[in-house]
Amino acid sequence: MAYIIGIDQSTQGTKALLFDGAGKIVLRVDKPHRQIVNSQGWVEHDPEEIYANTLALLRQLVQQSGVKVAEIAALGISNQRETALAWNRDTGKPVYNAIVWQCARGAAICARLEKQGVAPLVRAHTGLQLSPYFSAAKLAWILENVPGTKELMAQGKLCLGTMDSFLVFRLTHGKVFKTDASNASRTQLLDIRQVQWDPEIGQAFGIQPGALPEVCASDSLFGVTDAGGLFTKPVPIHAVFGDSHAALYGQGCHAPGMIKATYGTGSSVMMNIGAKPIWSQGGLVTSLAWQLGQQVSYVLEGNINYTGAGITWLKDDLQLIGSAAETEQLAREARAEDHSYFVPAFTGLGAPYWDSQARGLFCNITRNTGRREMVRAVLDAIAYQIRDITDLMERESGRQITALRVDGGPTRNKYLMQFQTDITKIPVEVAGVEELSALGAAYGAGIATGVYDTKIFAGLQRTEFAPQLEEARRQELYRGWQAAVARARA
Repeated sequence: MAYIIGIDQSTQGTKALLFDGAGKIVLRVDKPHRQIVNSQGWVEHDPEEIYANTLALLRQLVQQSGVKVAEIAALGISNQRETALAWNRDTGKPVYNAIVWQCARGAAICARLEKQGVAPLVRAHTGLQLSPYFSAAKLAWILENVPGTKELMAQGKLCLGTMDSFLVFRLTHGKVFKTDASNASRTQLLDIRQVQWDPEIGQAFGIQPGALPEVCASDSLFGVTDAGGLFTKPVPIHAVFGDSHAALYGQGCHAPGMIKATYGTGSSVMMNIGAKPIWSQGGLVTSLAWQLGQQVSYVLEGNINYTGAGITWLKDDLQLIGSAAETEQLAREARAEDHSYFVPAFTGLGAPYWDSQARGLFCNITRNTGRREMVRAVLDAIAYQIRDITDLMERESGRQITALRVDGGPTRNKYLMQFQTDITKIPVEVAGVEELSALGAAYGAGIATGVYDTKIFAGLQRTEFAPQLEEARRQELYRGWQAAVARARA
């Protein structure tokens, strides 16, 4: 019997899943990490805490499952993508906390580059909007604001990367400094046609190419790890994907036109567009889906900053709910006559608006708007934001979406899933496995090492939700959402 481990290093925490030789989940363990948020709304993570959690989870996974370490054939990693950090190449120690993808502190750097006329070059070479959402401006902020980093870079002693490259570096005791094509394509530093770091864009952000990791195929060998002494025989790290790319892969969206939405802290809606990129004119971005061997596939993608995080806000900050599970029943009990909307622009809006100045709001509230209606508005906002993306994807790809495959914790909410299919008029297919990012990384590693073959994807079970809402009501609700977004951007 051979086992595969999938690690999903996500925004709120880290998960480790053990898969058996048939691709079934044997055990899942997870650990949260701190969300370090200051008065300016800047969001950071402690990389040392995340690495320590990763080692602890691997040990816990082995101990609780009772699996012999010699039976673990490979390990795959998926990770929160645009989160960026810098560390000392000699010591492996971070020079500063990781700057989380949600954090917009690089806005001034992007504005400066916009005035210098860099935005068209960025768009043409990377497929991305010039935005503080992506890694480049975060890395530039570290170089400009953390003392000693420019000197370390000049000495060849600074590593700049995303969370995957940091974990690979630490898990291999500093022997391997690599990233995969999917993560690299989200840094805003990669020429996505050449699948190489772009020296001109790097120079604009003040980043030397030698400080960046080697870009590899997503299913390559990323070194071997003993997981801090846990494995007596080192285990190969044989797949790395950005979390949303891993979910697309795990969902089996391997053909052009197939689409998925991952519901997490934020959301990523991705459409596989095949071997040639399409440049969006309406606010989507173009990225690499993955590189498998020598074969590159591209995606159109819309990134939403706050979806599941809105539910967390209801629980932790407003204390309107005790758990996310309560939201389904509360939404069903909300007054049908209430027309309130919530726009979760806590740190601006992502796709397709890319407005870092927008601010969140509740609107259309009346004296009768209460807890239930506010909870429903937060859930509805998730579905409205997904529709913003799916409408645009259909127009720009020229393809009609016949099914939306979805994954992530909020997909357990049946109210949300029904409203999602109603407002998009697209059948929604909920994966029977919630953790598609970890599954995609594990399946990638298993296929690369010969433990699985591609037939493994056929075993994934799905629950379908079909549209039921009348067309006139659907359009009326969506017009109200568009008006609310316009207010948030005013």
